[in-house]
Amino acid sequence: MPKHLIKRFTPDHKVIREHKHLRIFGRLLHDPNLWHMNRRSVAGAFAVGLFWAAIPMPFQMVAAAATAIPARVNLPISVALVWVTNPLTMPPIFYFNYLVGTWILGEPPRTGHFEWTMHQLGTTMEQVWQPLYLGSLVTGVVTATAGYLLIRGLWRLRLVNYVKRRRQRRTP
Repeated sequence: MPKHLIKRFTPDHKVIREHKHLRIFGRLLHDPNLWHMNRRSVAGAFAVGLFWAAIPMPFQMVAAAATAIPARVNLPISVALVWVTNPLTMPPIFYFNYLVGTWILGEPPRTGHFEWTMHQLGTTMEQVWQPLYLGSLVTGVVTATAGYLLIRGLWRLRLVNYVKRRRQRRTP
């Protein structure tokens, strides 16, 4: 994975330190390992970010930061990757997670008419929360593992190609 490409799209560490929801971490954000761009840090950040992106909960960014800090993986990438589930992608991703959960539990998916009222929302969540969260947990673990392995593999492939090109330049 090209380090410069990743650095170009990650937010500045000063911006993240000043973010209103991440201020609760205080001095923990001053650990230099949270800002490093190496194979271990970036791959771990992908795992953390993709895991929390699959979990339907408010403040996913805070959960990703709370996991990235003790794991000492790249904080900006972890926090940014939770935006895989944004308002446009949330419905299909969480519906897929729900279907995975119903498949694991051996239940048929519940379908029906849905109205945007507080009563209907509460009733629906009461019926679907178990398959939704089970499917989200399984999907989160699978995507985190796949993201981690993919980044490690791409980083390794780029390094091998770099070494080959370097050897070719040296040989007359």
